[in-house]
Amino acid sequence: MSNTAAVSPRLVPCERCPLRPLSVFRDFSAEELAFVGEFKSGELTAQPGTTLFMQGTNSAHLYTLLSGIAFRYKMLPDGRRQILNFAFPGEFLGLQGSIANEMQHSVEVLTDSVLCVFPRDKLWDLYSHYPSLAYDITWLAAREEQFLDEHLLSVGRRSAIERTAFILLHLYRRAEDVGLAKDRKVVFPFTQQHIADALGLSLVHTNKTLRRLYNMKVVRWQGREFEILDWDRLAKLAVYEEADGKPRPLI
Repeated sequence: MSNTAAVSPRLVPCERCPLRPLSVFRDFSAEELAFVGEFKSGELTAQPGTTLFMQGTNSAHLYTLLSGIAFRYKMLPDGRRQILNFAFPGEFLGLQGSIANEMQHSVEVLTDSVLCVFPRDKLWDLYSHYPSLAYDITWLAAREEQFLDEHLLSVGRRSAIERTAFILLHLYRRAEDVGLAKDRKVVFPFTQQHIADALGLSLVHTNKTLRRLYNMKVVRWQGREFEILDWDRLAKLAVYEEADGKPRPLI
């Protein structure tokens, strides 16, 4: 892993996890919570730029993002990068490596972060003894597939302004779900290059598209603070549909 990453003992017990009270996550039974507490081996603190997983390598660990933001990406041999998705608190990272042994993408931390660490070889205990948690893992994988479907739709069929509007709404809503956004405002750690790499656009095209949205008085992005000025118009531009709002799993 690049930059700084340090594994520490369990400083935040699963029973007192600050994410569990959030309405976006489903409640666990006492038995499930006890297992996850045993499954967790420690916590990882990571600085911006830390690589959690590297494309083409194996990892002995899985992670849940307790705080901070990260992103998944793939690289071409010439250095071109495609960002596949962004990860917010509560996201489960590394499942692909548990199924296929070798990671087919990389994951990098964007902000100072804390991650719950789980030994990959204990995942099979979850599948063997806790079918409700095994269903949760399946649900998380299906949700990631849904994100990729929307991403493919954006790259394949949405115009530049539609795909930019969509990703901004999508990122805001995910930040809001975990308490990082309020009153249509959020501090984004992303740069325009991150957005360009996620949308498959050049940096110049991304900058021009964002300026169109600014001029339409739909959004404002100054420094790190992003604000949605006209939600309805932005949603219409994005052809955006709200999620069903049902509580989701938190491993």
